[in-house]
Amino acid sequence: MSGESGPLPRPGILDIEAYVGGESKAPGAARIIRLASNENALGPSPKAIAAYEAASRDIHRYPDGGSNALREALGKHHGLDPARIVCGTGSDELISLLAQAYAGPGDEVLYSRHGFLMYEIVARAAGATPVPAPEKNLTTDVDALLERVSPRTRIVFLANPNNPTGTYITAEEVRRLHAGLPRRILLVLDAAYAEFVARNDYEPGIALVDAAPNVVMLRTFSKIYALGGLRLGWAYCPPAGADVLNRVRGAFNVNAAAQAAGVAALADVAFVDRARTHNDIWLPWFSAELRNLGLTVNPSVGNFVIVRFPDAPERNADAAYAYLQGRGILTRKMRGYGLPEWLRITIGTEEEMRLVVAAIAEFLSPS
Repeated sequence: MSGESGPLPRPGILDIEAYVGGESKAPGAARIIRLASNENALGPSPKAIAAYEAASRDIHRYPDGGSNALREALGKHHGLDPARIVCGTGSDELISLLAQAYAGPGDEVLYSRHGFLMYEIVARAAGATPVPAPEKNLTTDVDALLERVSPRTRIVFLANPNNPTGTYITAEEVRRLHAGLPRRILLVLDAAYAEFVARNDYEPGIALVDAAPNVVMLRTFSKIYALGGLRLGWAYCPPAGADVLNRVRGAFNVNAAAQAAGVAALADVAFVDRARTHNDIWLPWFSAELRNLGLTVNPSVGNFVIVRFPDAPERNADAAYAYLQGRGILTRKMRGYGLPEWLRITIGTEEEMRLVVAAIAEFLSPS
């Protein structure tokens, strides 16, 4: 490409492989079962839907640029100082803003090998060098991360629980990771799936943010709250970190309907409990059924699993993906994460899970 064809982007931008979300259509299928994007099987709270609809009457007004009511609700719900909460257009926006604010050309951004794809993308977009660290048994390896810290490291992104593997590291391991990092390095704890985790040794990051000046915790309304279509996330930061994010974010980055729906979703504790209980039942059931079919299912604490298929071309992950798609069942390929043998499958409704198991059993059965 020459300059004569138009403006050139900054070096490195064209090296980015654009993020591609999960499929939402299956041509020719009478019914679509969407299990590609880790969405809540029960959908959003009726109270959140009502709040969203009510907000439609004021769409000619600019939203509250500080998301004040939402930050107050988050503070009350989690016992946090609202002044240290920054809301964003999904946690994706906050991931990007953190990279923009703290990393640049000549810097390095460190993350676990099979971590969320956005970490590499935002690093390259900021002009920094992405540095993946090997994992152990598809789980973040703290020692491997620490071994790759260099004088150029500026940010460490840690998805915990991790997407797409579904694994997590304990609060003790997260503290060990933080203890091994120089204070000049920002540790970003991406806890998008925290609400699904029922483990005594897990902590999403609040305690560490309260204890250190170089830790930020990210959360989202896209998963258990099922507001993915509204793009709503938030960060809990040290005071200086919140100040930085407020300087670089858009003045009206969170729309009014999303703010209203978020406040209502937080208040509907019973609905969130039902969603968590549903996942607690059908995640282990689905995992066991697939293992009974001879497949490898990675242990998961999220609302999804990754499943390894055989190597034979007619039974591999690509073939399984196509077979399921032909029956209107949408899953997620993992080739972009360096896991081409695996598919990621979201936990859906009881009916959907039973249909998926039956379809996979049919796919694996001898011709």
